[in-house]
Amino acid sequence: MRHPAIGLPDGSWWDWDVVALTPGEFRPAAGADLAYHHGLELVFADPAHAACPAAFHDPAFQEPTPGELASLDRRLGELPPVVAAFDADAGGPEPVACLVAAHRLEIVREHVLRYAREDAPPGQRFAPWVRRPHR
Repeated sequence: MRHPAIGLPDGSWWDWDVVALTPGEFRPAAGADLAYHHGLELVFADPAHAACPAAFHDPAFQEPTPGELASLDRRLGELPPVVAAFDADAGGPEPVACLVAAHRLEIVREHVLRYAREDAPPGQRFAPWVRRPHR
């Protein structure tokens, strides 16, 4: 099974952090500046493996190497349908190699606020840690 590199939609996706990591979901989010909002989420459903820092910058997605695939196959017993590999700046002297294996991937492009805002329009989505304003 081939695992092509993930293609991101056009946009400024420099700044990344992980907004959810549960047994059912690994969800990194991206934007030009994560202080107020993000506009992109990679939703890895039923992750079997997620090796990635909590925050990183400027990821370069590529096809997983045969060595990465073999390592996952040994560790997991079989490869899930989605394997994502990327190198990213995590603040150190060298890029960090990241690897995620999951059963599904959904790319969600949506404006998600990272702070409470009284005048947010109905249906506005907020980051999981934001206490929603009372109306």
